[in-house]
Amino acid sequence: MTKLELEDIQGYIIRGYAHMMYSRFVYLQITDAAAAKKWLSKSWEDMTTAVHFHDRSKISDTHLNIAFTHLGLESLGLYQENLDAFSREFRQGMVSPHRSRLLGDVESSAPKHWKWGNNSDDSKDSEKTNESKHLNKPIHLCLMIFGNDKKTVDNLEKDKIVCLNYYEKLKAEFAESGLKEIYFIDGQTQPDNKEHFGFRDGISQPIIEGSGRVGSKDDVVKAGEFLFGYENEFGVYPDTPLIIKDQGDQNLLAQDAGGSGLKDLGRNGSFLVMRQLEQDVDKFWSYLNEKSKNPDGSLNKEESLKLGARIMGRWQSGAPITLFPDKDPGHTSDINDFGYSKFDPDGLKCPFGSHLRRTNPRDSVDDHGVKESLKLSKQHRIIRRARLYGEIFEGSPTNKKPKGEVGLLFACFNADISRQFEFLQYTWGKLPKVKELYNDPDPIIGVKEKPDEGEEQNFTIQDLPVNRTIHDLPRVITVKGGAYFFFPSISTLRYLATV
Repeated sequence: MTKLELEDIQGYIIRGYAHMMYSRFVYLQITDAAAAKKWLSKSWEDMTTAVHFHDRSKISDTHLNIAFTHLGLESLGLYQENLDAFSREFRQGMVSPHRSRLLGDVESSAPKHWKWGNNSDDSKDSEKTNESKHLNKPIHLCLMIFGNDKKTVDNLEKDKIVCLNYYEKLKAEFAESGLKEIYFIDGQTQPDNKEHFGFRDGISQPIIEGSGRVGSKDDVVKAGEFLFGYENEFGVYPDTPLIIKDQGDQNLLAQDAGGSGLKDLGRNGSFLVMRQLEQDVDKFWSYLNEKSKNPDGSLNKEESLKLGARIMGRWQSGAPITLFPDKDPGHTSDINDFGYSKFDPDGLKCPFGSHLRRTNPRDSVDDHGVKESLKLSKQHRIIRRARLYGEIFEGSPTNKKPKGEVGLLFACFNADISRQFEFLQYTWGKLPKVKELYNDPDPIIGVKEKPDEGEEQNFTIQDLPVNRTIHDLPRVITVKGGAYFFFPSISTLRYLATV
């Protein structure tokens, strides 16, 4: 059994800090490398580790974690040879032309329109419209700050005060620490953990082997899928960034578990993908209402909610439509122990093209058997973290009209950005060919804003005697920012202060 070095792992990868309902994600530049390293040599002690969740006496009212972009590590002074040891995806970043095409970041979601994360020089059009004053400022690191009033865990406003008080304390040291704030996003959760479209979120998460979490064996995934320095689902160690050219105090780093004889910069760390996703809630529910209306043109609320559940793969309560195909049981549900092959092999309950079935097909990958499907699914899992931003609003899901921009700050952890996050986004999400489907992109993340001439974007509902097709899916997600980060271990944070 794998034993994780919890004291060396930053906590956010192991737990989602769900009890801390308010958070601030601060994106910074390094303006003075020497000052930033001096700050880092002390601040690593303030970082929340995974061991805190196994020792209740160490749980505090604030959590703090940190991650660096490739440019951030370069700004700290990491040698080029050592920078080159990181994966190509991390080095290129999210906004390279190839990655933008791969991820579908085009049209309104193109990096030139982003609020943060675009390091390129394609900002001329945006400057004319004054879309974003932050647009062309490189991001070097992200500080993730979480607050919790332990006496009133469910009180968002008090959690906000705790978080922002801690943030102000940190901010007061930015200038003298060689850091400059570029942008921040305030993230929050609801007590029932629903996102803005109205669906309970974050239920189906993999369990890292050795993390101390318990659950179905089908959800237990080898640690090396998410953390460097441990075997992955292929039975090998993931490609980890190594120290190629001697630099800094390498006594702080462990030897490469893969046997190269080099020091491992990555051990107990991961890659963190972050994307700011605006959600068009009104367009989403207006479309569902229109496609499910009664013959006389009136709203059929029940059918609209059911169509939404089929598109998402779960009811608004979180209950899997695979197990509850006809009606939402109504109570909050975290049920996750089920397989499509066992309960719904023909997609008659949960359509093959639903968002959750596409991105985690469990035991039903194309024409593979159960055992092979589970193996393939585990090789493409991510640990998903998400926080809402914008106004939290209540009301009927079929009639939600938020004020201002709302969305998700999506984040996920993976040891292989290409094989995990990008594969899910492009292969299982964007490509329309799944099972017998040929014109069905992922209805949430795969729809094009402007499809090619003659191109259809449909959602197929498997049914008897014939399938039903819902035509002309709208794009309801717009990317507003993003970046690939390295989420280092505590040991590596200490090391980076010495380079």
